[in-house]
Amino acid sequence: MRTLLLATFVLAGWTPAAFGQTDPAYKNPALTPEARAHDLVSRMTLEEKAMQSINTAPAIPRLGVPAYDFWSEGLHGVARSGYSTLFPQAIGMAATWDAPLLGRIGEVVSTEARAKYNEAVRNDVHSIYFGLTIWSPNINIFRDPRWGRGQETYGEDPYLTGTLGQRFIEGLQGPDPLHPRVVATPKHFAVHSGPENVRHKFNVDPSPHDLWDTYLPQFRRAIVDAKADSIMCAYNAVDGKPACASDLLLNDILRKDWKFTGFITSDCGAVDDFFEKNAHQYSPDKEHAAATGVLLGTDTNCGSTYKALPDAVKAGLLKESDLDRTLERLFVARFRLGLFDPPAKDGYGKIPFSEDRSPEHLALSLKTAHESMVLLKNDGILPLAPGRYKRIAVIGPNAASLSALEGNYNAVPKNPQMPVEALRAAFTGAKVIFAEGAPYADGVPLPVPSTMLRQPTGNGAGLRAEYFAGAPEGKPAAVRTDDQIDFDWNSASPVAGLKQDDFAVRWTGYLLPPMAGDLEFNMRLAHCYPCGDREHFTVKIDGREVSAYGTSAEEGRESTTPRFHVNFADTRPHRIEVVYTHSAPLFGGGITLEWVPPAGVLQKEAVAAAQASDLVVAMVGLSPELEGEEMKIQVPGFAGGDRTDIQLPASQVKMLQDVAATGKPMVVVLLNGSALAVNWAQEHANAILEAWYPGEFGGKAIADTLLGRNNPAGRLPVTFYASVDDIPAFDDYAMKNRTYRYFTGTPLYRFGYGLSYTRFAYANLKIDHASLSAGDTLTATVEVKNTGPVAGEEVAQLYLVPPAAGNGGLSPHLQLEGYQRVSLKPGESRKLTFTLSPRDLSEVDAQGVRSVQPGSYSVAVGGAQPGDKQAPAASVSAQFTIAGTAAIAR
Repeated sequence: MRTLLLATFVLAGWTPAAFGQTDPAYKNPALTPEARAHDLVSRMTLEEKAMQSINTAPAIPRLGVPAYDFWSEGLHGVARSGYSTLFPQAIGMAATWDAPLLGRIGEVVSTEARAKYNEAVRNDVHSIYFGLTIWSPNINIFRDPRWGRGQETYGEDPYLTGTLGQRFIEGLQGPDPLHPRVVATPKHFAVHSGPENVRHKFNVDPSPHDLWDTYLPQFRRAIVDAKADSIMCAYNAVDGKPACASDLLLNDILRKDWKFTGFITSDCGAVDDFFEKNAHQYSPDKEHAAATGVLLGTDTNCGSTYKALPDAVKAGLLKESDLDRTLERLFVARFRLGLFDPPAKDGYGKIPFSEDRSPEHLALSLKTAHESMVLLKNDGILPLAPGRYKRIAVIGPNAASLSALEGNYNAVPKNPQMPVEALRAAFTGAKVIFAEGAPYADGVPLPVPSTMLRQPTGNGAGLRAEYFAGAPEGKPAAVRTDDQIDFDWNSASPVAGLKQDDFAVRWTGYLLPPMAGDLEFNMRLAHCYPCGDREHFTVKIDGREVSAYGTSAEEGRESTTPRFHVNFADTRPHRIEVVYTHSAPLFGGGITLEWVPPAGVLQKEAVAAAQASDLVVAMVGLSPELEGEEMKIQVPGFAGGDRTDIQLPASQVKMLQDVAATGKPMVVVLLNGSALAVNWAQEHANAILEAWYPGEFGGKAIADTLLGRNNPAGRLPVTFYASVDDIPAFDDYAMKNRTYRYFTGTPLYRFGYGLSYTRFAYANLKIDHASLSAGDTLTATVEVKNTGPVAGEEVAQLYLVPPAAGNGGLSPHLQLEGYQRVSLKPGESRKLTFTLSPRDLSEVDAQGVRSVQPGSYSVAVGGAQPGDKQAPAASVSAQFTIAGTAAIAR
């Protein structure tokens, strides 16, 4: 009987050691996280419960509950919390088509997050960005190239997105589901991909077919297969209800169909949008909004609306027990993460800070950058012959732009190498001439380049930089030369020995205006949220203050706009002094001195550089300062963080055309987060390399690829359309004529496309059954051979081609259902095996029901889509039939 009683208590979460203990049950590590969470929540007041349901959960000293902030970022490196390993932006990671690599990246991100968390706790820091609930990955479908946040995704295909996201989540959380390294939070659930300027109020009514065929499969894989412990609901409404108040999404699908037991967090302000003006206006006030969020299953409010929960309970809008359910889910996660236990009991708690930016992690970042390079065109000029080119013109707005390496939601790189400097280092024996060449678009600021700056001696590019602890007074802690003022020090110390939250920099030297007359400048402060008005700077030209930002109590100076104008009477060198101070505990840090080039000025410099060179490398594209999340951008081609056109901006096209007129060979390198219609470059450039926002080693990866030290094998995770006129309106969420799966036109470059410096051939495709019964599995094998002269990697892609007239004509033209990245030496061949499950072989009908359906199918395997005439090798295919039907679980 005694044994039976003990067993009963153990099943309930109690252990024999719990009997007679003086500590409360929630402090007992032997109990289950569920039992501990239930006990802890039962001891809280209603007001304490409400405060624990917002992302900035405060400490409860009487219960020994430390403060915790659920908001931490790890999209492609641990973000906004000091120096971390910076990987290529997510769209570049997707271009690797390397799922195991994504798993290793997730492991690195979570290891560095643990290292930072452990160090933060040792220093009694419990702040935003230093937690273990990572709000990544973004697995929304990049359905339209105009969406500014598409750079954060893994592209346009549910299968590629789902499989890459699964491996990244598994890498983040680790092998033990009961003791995760971190908690992953895939986002934004669901049907979310712009426009940014109306994201707080727009509604999407997806057809049942599109919902289940395109917008949900990757989320299902993240929850059911990868077992993510958290998920973030989106800003927009779906079928008339805000996503964070959608019973369909959060309860019917997540909780019931997918058996999700983790917690749901809102996007920041999404619950506030329930009632706020110019948003959904779904709830009459904050009390109703808070009650609705909790009752519909949104456990954490990134925002402040849940502070109204006590009043909502008192008004009878929900019961306190409803809030208890929410709180227990949140604390189960915190207990599983070991946040209430001594580090000795938690292996992850022993991860040292030295793991941050370890040599192995940095090497993986370089490997990822290498793998992300996609060669779009090559007339034979690449790889560049060593020693052939003695003078190389490196031109374009992305040749020396830090933000073009970083992308958004980025880790903070330490001493990143600009692409132009990487090319200088790689092309030994050649003279590299740099010119910015063109603005991103007319009227858009660029970093003031090193070519416009001179040291105080008048010799050498750049400025003298003095770094101070605290105010810019006395002896500096460090003195060096900075090529330009373009720095990201978000929660990071700019030089050794300084505190990250209290330092100053003084830059002095000369500014060389390219023309006399009025020039517009801009001081761009790095992302600093939340830090208030803790950033200050002054700019002096020839001893006269021309701009100041911040408030000085001593001088009574008020804040002014960071944009300012200077009228230069001539083009001689003019003395410049920039003083920047940063005093924001834990947050922000960084500054960029920018200018707005007058139309046509930079193009002339690019032509001059080309005329003096044997080769032109043009680094063009976009910037995360133009495409991104809900931005205050209104210039031709861009609006609110999104794009209104997908063409390479006219200012950059004009530069390419002017440079091409010199007759010099030209290699175009694209740095961007989304598809570009580079039609002119495709017709006229000798080669085009897509580099994305490639991370801190992106410059080296570009140089290595141009020289052939890295044989490119990346593939496009999105379709590059020839014109925005070829696709539906941006706010139309129907998938008709969108993405490679449904597009009926001829794109500039197809999804899955990418060239190599070697050649591959496919042969002997075999399938295990020419006739299947619905519900059976199909296995295909194929041989791939490197038939070219050098070693290289190939991405073998398997596409399923469903019956054209089947499923009421709703099925995609073709759909990716398998891929493998393999490395082959010259002459080497390998047999690859692909296994397609019944789910892989299924289709979705008009009611959103997924099933295996009868008919004649085929599979095609190759290095690109079947029928891609730009691909260097043809795919091989095999036909089979399916008899009968088989239902597939939602």
